[in-house]
Amino acid sequence: MRMRKRNNLEPRMEAASAVWIREPEQYRGRWRELMPGAKELHLEIGCGKGKFTVETAEQNPDILFLAVERVREAMLLGMERAISMGLKNVFFLSVDAALLDTLFAPGEADRIYLNFCDPWPRSKNAKRRLTYHTFLEKYRTVLRPGGEIHFKTDNAGLFAWSLEEFERYGYPVKNVTDDLHRDGIVGVMTGYEEKFHALGTPIHRCEICMPEPKEASALFQKET
Repeated sequence: MRMRKRNNLEPRMEAASAVWIREPEQYRGRWRELMPGAKELHLEIGCGKGKFTVETAEQNPDILFLAVERVREAMLLGMERAISMGLKNVFFLSVDAALLDTLFAPGEADRIYLNFCDPWPRSKNAKRRLTYHTFLEKYRTVLRPGGEIHFKTDNAGLFAWSLEEFERYGYPVKNVTDDLHRDGIVGVMTGYEEKFHALGTPIHRCEICMPEPKEASALFQKET
């Protein structure tokens, strides 16, 4: 995501520090201390301006939400909105998704959202796609058995490729659709999603289930 540099970025980040996790590595294995009564822990990878995470957190006050975004200029807007809404169940991390398995203990999260990630259309850049199998392995580590990944995109090519990747590496998929909002709006939309929907662009979505321990072990042996 490209955004113009903000001269006042640092003071605004400081002002929103109540929801900013500056040293996420210190929370590995104890993220729920941020909200001891949380029913579940959900992550959004690449939250952008945070619209989806903030609005979903507002609708689910008993769930702890962590929004991950490398671009702080974008993430800041979500942080400020969360504070203005008085939300106590959402926090933001400015880190790379590639570090996810070093910041979370095995099985620590219940759900991961991948919303409108960069499709990286050139084949040589396939490894950078957030649905590439090396990222899937990181998600498998972070998610509890039976946990889920919810994936949405406007890019038909990325979606088709991702479904093949999920199948190839043994990730069960359910609730697959190539036109999520055909019969009316479903769930919270991201900012990009609103624009795509207004243009009549179909939204593709599916859910990926993490295998239970015995299944995961068999799949791993098969892959290796």
